[in-house]
Amino acid sequence: MTLQCINPGDLPTPQTYTQVVVATGTRLVFVAGQEPEDINGKLVGRGDLAAQARQVFANLGRALAAAGAAPKHVAKITIYVVDYRRDEHLPIIEAARVTLFGDHKPVDTLVGVATLSPDYLIEVDAVAVIDG
Repeated sequence: MTLQCINPGDLPTPQTYTQVVVATGTRLVFVAGQEPEDINGKLVGRGDLAAQARQVFANLGRALAAAGAAPKHVAKITIYVVDYRRDEHLPIIEAARVTLFGDHKPVDTLVGVATLSPDYLIEVDAVAVIDG
């Protein structure tokens, strides 16, 4: 599996993601939106975006592992955030994101939404590419 990360010279170079990822592999892994829930389906961190973001990215890592994928295999993520305010929320989300991805920067789309499940503030889904 190969991911080629490209930041074209005529586009801004983002610090936390890559503008374009070209993925070569034999299997696609689609991970459903991961919510800030513990193993029993109970909300973690009511009213606390940082706690919820940490839980969501931890859940994403577990979902990837179940499919035989690792964070480095992720080509794209979509992040949904309730009442998204970039300056306030992005640093919180990025701090949680780096705990899973480290220096790997998949393509991402961040979408501000009006609501998720009651009291849920963030959800993240992913697409990974692996061999085998």
